[in-house]
Amino acid sequence: MSVQSPISSVNDFVVRFANVNGSGSASANELFARAILRHGVPVSPRNIFPSNIQGLPTWYEVRVTEDGHLGARGGVDMMVAMNPQTWDKDVASIESGGYLFYDSTKPMPTSKFRADITVIGVPLTAITNSTYTDPRQRQLFKNIIYLGSLCALLEMDPKLIEQLIGEQYKGKEKLLSSNVHALHLGRDWALQNLKCPIGLRVKKADRVGDRIFIEGNSAAALGAVYGGATVCAWYPITPSSSLADAFTSHCKKLRHDPETGQAKYAIVQGEDELASIGIVIGASWNGARAFTATSGPGISLMQEFIGLSYFAEIPAVIMNVQRAGPSTGMPTRTQQCDILACAYASHGDTKHVLLFPEDPAEAFEFAAQAFDLAERLQTTIFVMLDLDIGMNHRLCRPLKWDDARQYDRGKVMTAEMLDDGRDFGRYLDVDGDGIPYRTYPGTHPTKGSYFTRGTSRDRYARYSEEGAVYADNMQRLVRKFETAQDMVPRPLQANAAKPTKYGVIYFGSTAPAMDEAIKILEAKGHALDRMRIRAFPFHSSVASFIADHDFVYVVEQNRDAQLRSLIVNENGIDPVRLVPIRHYDGTPITARFIAGAIGEHQDQLKLTPLRKVKS
Repeated sequence: MSVQSPISSVNDFVVRFANVNGSGSASANELFARAILRHGVPVSPRNIFPSNIQGLPTWYEVRVTEDGHLGARGGVDMMVAMNPQTWDKDVASIESGGYLFYDSTKPMPTSKFRADITVIGVPLTAITNSTYTDPRQRQLFKNIIYLGSLCALLEMDPKLIEQLIGEQYKGKEKLLSSNVHALHLGRDWALQNLKCPIGLRVKKADRVGDRIFIEGNSAAALGAVYGGATVCAWYPITPSSSLADAFTSHCKKLRHDPETGQAKYAIVQGEDELASIGIVIGASWNGARAFTATSGPGISLMQEFIGLSYFAEIPAVIMNVQRAGPSTGMPTRTQQCDILACAYASHGDTKHVLLFPEDPAEAFEFAAQAFDLAERLQTTIFVMLDLDIGMNHRLCRPLKWDDARQYDRGKVMTAEMLDDGRDFGRYLDVDGDGIPYRTYPGTHPTKGSYFTRGTSRDRYARYSEEGAVYADNMQRLVRKFETAQDMVPRPLQANAAKPTKYGVIYFGSTAPAMDEAIKILEAKGHALDRMRIRAFPFHSSVASFIADHDFVYVVEQNRDAQLRSLIVNENGIDPVRLVPIRHYDGTPITARFIAGAIGEHQDQLKLTPLRKVKS
């Protein structure tokens, strides 16, 4: 079955694999993505998986893009349909002129296809059943066989895939040879029975450059190692567990004394999230650099301890890998929905520093920087990742570190300073920046001690419930938060090619799709200045950017426009001037969605009301 005008594209298309969770397809699908990278062509893969162990639908999408677009595009050019449960939905998602690849062992009624797509059937089950007798082998090698067929259909170099298989099964010759054999079973069948290649093709290029392919959680964990973290306390929760696992792996390589082999770190799985943040605060109070990795439900449980960190002014770092809420929500779907929960975490008047990395490279940098900020500001710092950044591989610039960089421990009063007669008040602001001096436990045998409490106290940490004393302390915390504005990463701004009265604000994982959406909008005649916010508290340039434009679109992945609300609340801006662009179905935001939503609003602004004609 064919179509008159199938899509024809080289190094620019989207392939989606529809599988069943637990079928062993994930490794084969990732192998497909990595093989295209070996061709020198950038890819942007995304794994969409269920929160159960086995049996529910899972999708793996690979965007092949020589132009280097790393955001989700929207739409599917080729569907590899391996799951009968989602067949109708999968077929419906294919672009007109696209391709459907399926297991044709059992005949399908014509009503299950579409007239405007090209259907490619390969009898995968029949091939595996005639080759293998073990049921598990049949399932696993079927995935490699369809990879082999795609290799022929897309004109990929099989030697590059063989090379990857060789790296994966190095030292396991039996597995290596059997996987290569399965690859060629699929490729040979396609070459002998199908018209190869199809309109979608992979052509060798040199567009990857020196970029690396890494998950955000792994990059953030490595940033924690380089940032000096020696303690990680955590409780398993999707999608942050792999961050703690990666920290463990990195520490085993980098944090053992080369002479004694002794571990120079502590990784503790707490009994729950509450215990985990308690361990972090205790370790930080004692002078260690400590963090926890969690997600939205964990943040909810940590509220009281977060308040203690804020009010008692104890450093702490929380890596929040956001997922869809509220409650259990969709544990394996991405959102940016913890902005307000983290910015004002805990009861009473609190404000916390949030860092918004856009990719694994910034996840590495911001994770490392978070520990300096936590100690400079003596408070909790949130690194606001999400599932899209954290659990998906992404191309990014190489991770760099300056070995001459020194950790900034902030204002720490030493024994020498105390002996010199320096006035030590734990909550005394001597520099006007709101940040007091602290001492480590055991700094001096007789001086510099204080009682760490979560209740109100005066500048010298003496218990007090006097209103004036409490207000003085709370106002100093405001000054400290204002000081943080010039310490956190500043927004990045780019102007349109021509003057415009419209702007757009975005942050975090929306960035790759936003960059592409700008090009789509420009092609349609819409000019937008843009600003990527990288931290809260907001730099003064955020308010200035908004003031310079009639309307500013705020692009985010949550229902309630949380970043927009935070901007309005913190800057006293008329909310009418901030137009929310919200995406919250749990899938990564796409360039098409952003461009469509902003373009529609722009078109409405251009409409001129009709004059009333008198009869």
